[in-house]
Amino acid sequence: MRKLFQLEHGVIPACDVYDIKTFRRLIEATYDLEGIVGYKIGAILGLKYGLPQLVSIMNEYTDLPVIYDHQKAGTDIPQMGEKFATICAEAGVKGVIIFPQAGPQTEAAFIDSLYEKKLIPLVGGEMTHPQYLTKEGGFIRDDAPVGMYTIAAEKGVEHFVIPGNKPGVIKQYHTLLSKIVKEPKYCMPGIGRQGGDIKSAFESLESAAAYAIIGTEIYEHKDMAAAARRFCDEALGLIRGE
Repeated sequence: MRKLFQLEHGVIPACDVYDIKTFRRLIEATYDLEGIVGYKIGAILGLKYGLPQLVSIMNEYTDLPVIYDHQKAGTDIPQMGEKFATICAEAGVKGVIIFPQAGPQTEAAFIDSLYEKKLIPLVGGEMTHPQYLTKEGGFIRDDAPVGMYTIAAEKGVEHFVIPGNKPGVIKQYHTLLSKIVKEPKYCMPGIGRQGGDIKSAFESLESAAAYAIIGTEIYEHKDMAAAARRFCDEALGLIRGE
């Protein structure tokens, strides 16, 4: 499988902004910072402007990988996997996040379709917000994320999206996945405004590859570069033992 990120640890800005001007400002402020490993584009920008235009703008500044998060892909019928993967590949994204809540057949179909289009799947299972699992009053069965992650790992997926604001849960999923995948890699939302912090999240993974997905704490800051640099320094400093 192709390598998605050039560093073993770092920060992925989540570009959940509303307009092209702010999108450009975010890229300009952060693309050359040590520790920025890629960018996550979500459905807000994607629906408004289209993925091809967004990826084209990104490529004006950097060749760092663009990851598309459809909020949440992998919840349709299995046959939609090929069409979805084709659109993402044609747009020029490198990785695609899916949360396969529609069941095992859909998960397998979407992963296979992404592979066929030379895209890298990043598979999520548990989300960061309250009332997601049934034990918290949510709709998703408590052990469902384990099933989602396990199927993905058994299909050769190496990148997993886990909640960065739940250190105990991070450890549990790493224990599970490291028994199946030689070198699992983790992308973690929930750091910053949702209560998580890089130190707790990264240390829960010991020395595994770890990436903090951070949105509002960067793009809503008056100095985006300074905010991003602080998170990057923290991520890289932990690895260097600083």
